[in-house]
Amino acid sequence: MNYLIVVDMQEDFVRLALGTADAEAVLPKVTERVEKAIADGETVIFTRDTHYDNYLETAEGKKLPVPHCIKGSEGWQIVRELREVAGKCKIIDKVTFGSPELAGYLTLQNEKESIGKIELVGVCTDICVISNALIIKAALPETVVEVNATCCAGATGEGHENALAAMKVCQIDIIR
Repeated sequence: MNYLIVVDMQEDFVRLALGTADAEAVLPKVTERVEKAIADGETVIFTRDTHYDNYLETAEGKKLPVPHCIKGSEGWQIVRELREVAGKCKIIDKVTFGSPELAGYLTLQNEKESIGKIELVGVCTDICVISNALIIKAALPETVVEVNATCCAGATGEGHENALAAMKVCQIDIIR
């Protein structure tokens, strides 16, 4: 079984509080990749960055003082282009960059039925994509973990490329 992990394709990272032109530009590619994964019988999992009203009081909020992905807000929602399909998939809410819950879930699935490969797409390459890719690779070192660079966007172009280089060194395959 192959898995596609769609990282934080939320309104606040694409169009609203922390949205970027690069994130909006990869949205059609991500949508196409999700549709292909479903057609091919892959398991698709979405992550959703999730914060609360006290965000500015958290360690992250003190270093990034831009309220975003507040649970229940429009910015917290999966982007409208993927919202319907996401509602039919597993969604893992995470309160920080990487999700130990996601890695644990994948580890349990691998014990039930060996995972062929895990591919990650989404935003931000240099924050949440890299964090989740590294956690997954550490939890499942013998599993192929890929990051599809054409379906990812970083907070900046330079950050995107730096993150891809770092993941490659950590034996995460980069699809270009």
